[in-house]
Amino acid sequence: MILLDANVFMYAAGADHPHKAPSLALLARVASEDLSAAVDAEVLQEILHRYRALGRWRQGRLVYDLARRIVPEVLPVTAELLDVGRELLDAHPELLARDALHAAACKLHRAEALCSYDRDFDALTWLRRIEPRDLLD
Repeated sequence: MILLDANVFMYAAGADHPHKAPSLALLARVASEDLSAAVDAEVLQEILHRYRALGRWRQGRLVYDLARRIVPEVLPVTAELLDVGRELLDAHPELLARDALHAAACKLHRAEALCSYDRDFDALTWLRRIEPRDLLD
Protein backbone atom coordinates (compact mmCIF):
# COMPACT_ATOMS: atom_id res chain seq x y z
CA MET A 1 0.00 0.00 0.00
CA ILE A 2 1.14 3.51 -0.94
CA LEU A 3 0.08 6.46 1.21
CA LEU A 4 -0.93 9.46 -0.90
CA ASP A 5 -0.18 12.98 0.33
CA ALA A 6 -2.67 15.83 -0.09
CA ASN A 7 -0.44 17.58 -2.62
CA VAL A 8 -1.07 14.82 -5.17
CA PHE A 9 -4.80 15.62 -5.15
CA MET A 10 -4.21 19.37 -5.12
CA TYR A 11 -1.87 19.30 -8.10
CA ALA A 12 -4.30 17.05 -9.97
CA ALA A 13 -7.13 19.52 -9.36
CA GLY A 14 -5.09 22.67 -9.76
CA ALA A 15 -4.00 24.93 -12.59
CA ASP A 16 -1.62 23.85 -15.31
CA HIS A 17 1.65 22.76 -13.68
CA PRO A 18 4.33 20.14 -14.43
CA HIS A 19 2.97 18.00 -11.54
CA LYS A 20 -0.63 18.04 -12.81
CA ALA A 21 -0.44 15.36 -15.51
CA PRO A 22 1.50 12.80 -13.44
CA SER A 23 -0.84 13.37 -10.48
CA LEU A 24 -3.91 12.84 -12.67
CA ALA A 25 -2.40 9.72 -14.22
CA LEU A 26 -1.56 8.27 -10.81
CA LEU A 27 -5.05 8.92 -9.47
CA ALA A 28 -6.50 7.23 -12.55
CA ARG A 29 -4.33 4.20 -11.80
CA VAL A 30 -5.54 4.15 -8.19
CA ALA A 31 -9.18 4.59 -9.30
CA SER A 32 -8.85 1.59 -11.62
CA GLU A 33 -7.56 -0.42 -8.63
CA ASP A 34 -4.31 -1.05 -10.46
CA LEU A 35 -2.41 0.35 -7.46
CA SER A 36 -3.16 -0.14 -3.77
CA ALA A 37 -3.29 3.25 -2.08
CA ALA A 38 -4.62 4.89 1.05
CA VAL A 39 -4.80 8.30 2.66
CA ASP A 40 -4.72 9.13 6.33
CA ALA A 41 -7.44 11.26 7.89
CA GLU A 42 -4.98 14.16 8.14
CA VAL A 43 -4.67 14.24 4.32
CA LEU A 44 -8.41 14.78 4.04
CA GLN A 45 -8.35 17.42 6.78
CA GLU A 46 -5.48 19.16 4.97
CA ILE A 47 -7.54 19.33 1.77
CA LEU A 48 -10.51 20.80 3.64
CA HIS A 49 -8.34 23.29 5.53
CA ARG A 50 -6.34 24.51 2.56
CA TYR A 51 -9.23 25.17 0.21
CA ARG A 52 -11.31 26.77 2.95
CA ALA A 53 -8.38 29.04 3.92
CA LEU A 54 -7.96 30.06 0.28
CA GLY A 55 -11.66 30.94 0.01
CA ARG A 56 -12.11 28.21 -2.61
CA TRP A 57 -14.51 25.99 -0.67
CA ARG A 58 -16.50 24.86 -3.70
CA GLN A 59 -13.38 23.46 -5.35
CA GLY A 60 -12.22 22.04 -2.02
CA ARG A 61 -15.43 20.08 -1.64
CA LEU A 62 -14.92 18.61 -5.10
CA VAL A 63 -11.29 17.65 -4.36
CA TYR A 64 -12.32 16.11 -1.04
CA ASP A 65 -15.15 14.13 -2.67
CA LEU A 66 -12.80 12.97 -5.42
CA ALA A 67 -10.24 11.80 -2.86
CA ARG A 68 -12.90 9.86 -0.94
CA ARG A 69 -14.19 8.16 -4.11
CA ILE A 70 -10.79 7.28 -5.54
CA VAL A 71 -9.15 6.19 -2.29
CA PRO A 72 -11.72 4.53 -0.05
CA GLU A 73 -9.13 3.42 2.55
CA VAL A 74 -8.69 6.18 5.13
CA LEU A 75 -6.20 5.43 7.90
CA PRO A 76 -7.37 6.87 11.22
CA VAL A 77 -5.42 9.39 13.25
CA THR A 78 -5.35 7.60 16.59
CA ALA A 79 -3.64 8.32 19.89
CA GLU A 80 -0.99 5.75 18.93
CA LEU A 81 -0.34 7.51 15.62
CA LEU A 82 -0.09 10.86 17.41
CA ASP A 83 2.40 9.36 19.88
CA VAL A 84 4.59 8.12 17.02
CA GLY A 85 4.26 11.51 15.35
CA ARG A 86 5.42 13.24 18.53
CA GLU A 87 8.44 10.93 18.68
CA LEU A 88 9.26 11.82 15.08
CA LEU A 89 9.02 15.53 15.92
CA ASP A 90 11.44 15.00 18.82
CA ALA A 91 13.91 13.21 16.57
CA HIS A 92 13.54 15.58 13.60
CA PRO A 93 13.23 19.25 14.66
CA GLU A 94 12.87 20.35 11.03
CA LEU A 95 9.78 18.19 10.48
CA LEU A 96 6.36 19.86 10.39
CA ALA A 97 3.57 18.39 12.53
CA ARG A 98 1.40 17.35 9.58
CA ASP A 99 4.34 15.66 7.91
CA ALA A 100 5.11 13.81 11.15
CA LEU A 101 1.56 12.44 11.19
CA HIS A 102 1.82 11.23 7.59
CA ALA A 103 5.17 9.59 8.33
CA ALA A 104 3.73 8.01 11.48
CA ALA A 105 0.84 6.61 9.43
CA CYS A 106 3.34 5.07 7.03
CA LYS A 107 5.28 3.55 9.90
CA LEU A 108 2.30 2.16 11.81
CA HIS A 109 0.52 0.80 8.74
CA ARG A 110 3.71 -0.45 7.09
CA ALA A 111 3.16 1.51 3.91
CA GLU A 112 5.45 0.60 1.06
CA ALA A 113 6.04 4.30 0.35
CA LEU A 114 4.67 7.78 0.69
CA CYS A 115 3.70 9.43 -2.59
CA SER A 116 4.38 13.14 -2.19
CA TYR A 117 6.10 16.05 -3.86
CA ASP A 118 7.26 17.25 -0.43
CA ARG A 119 11.01 16.71 -0.23
CA ASP A 120 11.00 17.34 3.54
CA PHE A 121 10.18 13.65 3.92
CA ASP A 122 13.59 12.79 2.47
CA ALA A 123 15.13 13.59 5.88
CA LEU A 124 13.49 10.39 7.16
CA THR A 125 15.90 7.79 5.82
CA TRP A 126 13.61 4.89 6.76
CA LEU A 127 10.71 6.31 4.72
CA ARG A 128 10.61 5.81 0.96
CA ARG A 129 9.19 8.94 -0.69
CA ILE A 130 8.14 8.62 -4.29
CA GLU A 131 6.49 11.00 -6.71
CA PRO A 132 3.55 10.11 -8.97
CA ARG A 133 5.78 9.83 -12.05
CA ASP A 134 7.75 7.07 -10.26
CA LEU A 135 4.60 4.93 -10.24
CA LEU A 136 3.69 5.43 -13.88
CA ASP A 137 6.38 3.37 -15.58
